[in-house]
This record gives sequence, C-alpha cells and structure tokens, in this order.
Amino acid sequence: MYQRILIANRGEIAQRIIRACRELGIESVAIFSEADRGAQYLELADETYCVGPARPADSYLRIANVISAAEVGNVQAIHPGYGFLAENAHFNEVCRSCKIDFIGPSPEAMAQLGDKNAARVLAKKAGVPVVPGSDGLVESTEDAMKFAHEVGFPVLIKAVAGGGGKGMRVAANDLALNSAMQQAQTEAEAAFGNGAVYLEKYIEQPRHVEVQILADNHGNVIHLWERDCSVQRRHQKLIEESPSLSVDNKTRDEMCEAARRLILNANYSNAATVEFIVDKDGNYYFIEVNARIQVEHPVTEMVTGIDLIKQQILLASGEPLSIKQEDVIHRGAAIECRINAENPRKNFQPSPGKIDRLIVPGGFGVRFESHAHSGYVVPPYYDSMIGKLIVHQPTRAEAIQTMKRALSELRVDGIHTTTPLHLEILNHSAFVEGKIDTTFVERTF
Repeated sequence: MYQRILIANRGEIAQRIIRACRELGIESVAIFSEADRGAQYLELADETYCVGPARPADSYLRIANVISAAEVGNVQAIHPGYGFLAENAHFNEVCRSCKIDFIGPSPEAMAQLGDKNAARVLAKKAGVPVVPGSDGLVESTEDAMKFAHEVGFPVLIKAVAGGGGKGMRVAANDLALNSAMQQAQTEAEAAFGNGAVYLEKYIEQPRHVEVQILADNHGNVIHLWERDCSVQRRHQKLIEESPSLSVDNKTRDEMCEAARRLILNANYSNAATVEFIVDKDGNYYFIEVNARIQVEHPVTEMVTGIDLIKQQILLASGEPLSIKQEDVIHRGAAIECRINAENPRKNFQPSPGKIDRLIVPGGFGVRFESHAHSGYVVPPYYDSMIGKLIVHQPTRAEAIQTMKRALSELRVDGIHTTTPLHLEILNHSAFVEGKIDTTFVERTF
C-alpha cells in the first residue's frame, strides 16, 4: 500500500481523494495554483505545493511542475481526478518513467481508449454495437462532407481527445458542417492540445447511459451497473441518476456485459466508464470510454455501497478486486445534481465571485460534495461546478422528492447557481415520467 499520494487536481475532487487517502491511512500531498492559494480544502492535506499561476496551462496542466511537486513531496503515486491531466497518456508515461504510479490505467490502455476513434475499432472487435462513423480521423472539410452525404445529416463532430462536451458539434447541413468542423478542431486544440476529430451519424433525441467498470491487474473485470446522464445542456451533464429508465432489464444486462467485455479486451485496469447512447427504439450504441473517475461517481457509490476512489487506489497498488460480480447489488435510486456557478436565466453566464453564505442541506439519504464554503471566492479560471448534491432513497419517486427538498434547503448567497433550473427540471412531468433525452433541457427550457 502507498504511504503518500499526490492529487493532481483541485476543488471538490481533490477534497474527495484526500478524504479517501486519510481513511486508508495514506498521507496526501495537494497541489494548488495561485488562484486556489488559501482554499480551505487544502488544510485537509498533509502537505501542499503551489504549481503556478491561475491559468490551468501554467499550473494544473504544467506536467513538469506537477512532477516536481510529486518528487519533492516524496510520493509513490499520483491520482489525477477528472479533467486536467486525468486522460493525458503522455503525463501517465512521465509518471511511470519517474517511478511514480499513475492511479489509473496503463499509458497504452489510456491511449487506446482515450482516442475515441481507436476505441470504436476496439469496440467493434469486442462485438459491441457502435454508431455509424468515419473510418479514422477526418482532417478536411471535404472528407467530412463526403461522410455526411453518405450517412445523411445530421452528423456529430467529436474530438478524439475530447470530454465534457468540448470539441463536439452537431451539423445539420453543408454550411453548418463547414463552420462546425473549424469550431470543433479549434476548441479541441485549445482544451486538449489535440485538434483531431472524427464524425458519427447523429442519433436524434438520444438518451445517454453509461456503465461504471472496475478492473484489476489480474484479469478481473466487473461492472457496477449503469447511470443515466440524459439531462444535459450542450453536452454538459446537469443531472445523473441510477437506475436508468431508458433501458429495460434485458437491455441493461446486455449493455453492462458489453461494457465489461470491452474493458476486458482492452487489457485495462482501474476505474472506467463506458458510455452509450440509446435511440428511440431502445437500441444502444457505444460512443466512448472515459479512462478515469467520473464527476458522477457518487451516484454509483450510493446504489452499490462501493467506494470507487478507495477502489482506484487499491487497484493501482496491485491489489486484486475484492468484489465479485455477484456481490454488486443495486439498491434503491440515486440522483445527482451538479451545482454550477452559472446564471441559467442569462444563458448560463458564469457567476464567479464571493459566496457570502453557504447553507448545506442534510437529512436521511442526502450527500453534498463540495469544496466551497461561506466566504469562498469562486475563481473565474476553472470549471464552474462548485458542488454536487446527491440523494439516495428506496425508489425514484422518493429520491425526486428528497432532491427537491434538499435543493430548496441549499443556499449559496452572493453568486448565481443552477439550483433554480434543477428544481424546474425535477418538477417537470417529462422528467418525473422518465421521458427525457439529451435535447430535453434545450427543447423545454
């Protein structure tokens, strides 16, 4: 077991990893940018190091600075969290070359699955259904036009190194495709340092369902059932839940087994999420693998009782999975709302600034994951998420009622948040009945 771990991240996920380390008896080393200097969650770490100025490119994404902090901190492993360097295969390789374990898959597995085009090829070999897409990368608008006219509009442009909706555009005609290609490539280059894209046939009004996977270094792979992430805005998830109403029991079993089979064939270890879309007829298609922990991992933790962060650390240290597939029991229903510092009444305008007062909800089945506190200043340089509100109850109807109660208790004075929109969604008949898809928010609100 490790003695010291560096967390190459910030905010809520850094705090979550620090807590898991403490429970495992592991010392934690946290890094921070100048914008995060003095953040309260850093006090939970055993040691902290500044890695640069506020801009991510100068701090959290600066590999040399992160590795220097790890070496000075004398750590045996680095946990990347999500975002930043979490799916950067080069950073993964640098960690290994410096004799520091990367808490995640091998660089080879990460490169194979992190490249969405390569992952599609692997999925096909594993017998997993995939959305019709381009054969390899699409480098020119002319090639994109040729593909679009072969499969028919609309088409989806996706960055091979993308995530969080970045480097992703939908085009419904030739004119839109021309500008969408440029936008997707430019955004992907800025966000991930890789502007490569590929194309897929766009499935209209799809539902987004993903399967949580755990795999060890000894050939054992299990699934932890599915999460439904269909409530999105511009490919950014707003609400996640489990179980999904988008699939029946037969499809659920098939999809979870397909995800498990894909990860097994990839020689992958640690946590992964295999993402699918489900069409109006109930057919499911593989879209990508997130080779890291997900923002919405607490949803799975609540319905299975399995601590995913601890599992990541144990698996990275070489421990075999202590959980068999038959041990993974799905209990009740869980819902997560991402609380973002944005104003939904003004086209989700970012709302950085000082939180004058924060009142956190509680009660049976309520969990709030956040690094924010009264007096905290939300910086303008990073993702706008300041917390995650998760509830767990025996039934979905009860979970919805608990979430509405918890949201009404949550107070974040001084800035705008997405809480009012969450309440509107939870009160909408389409959400209550489970008749939603990834276009629901934009079509309705």
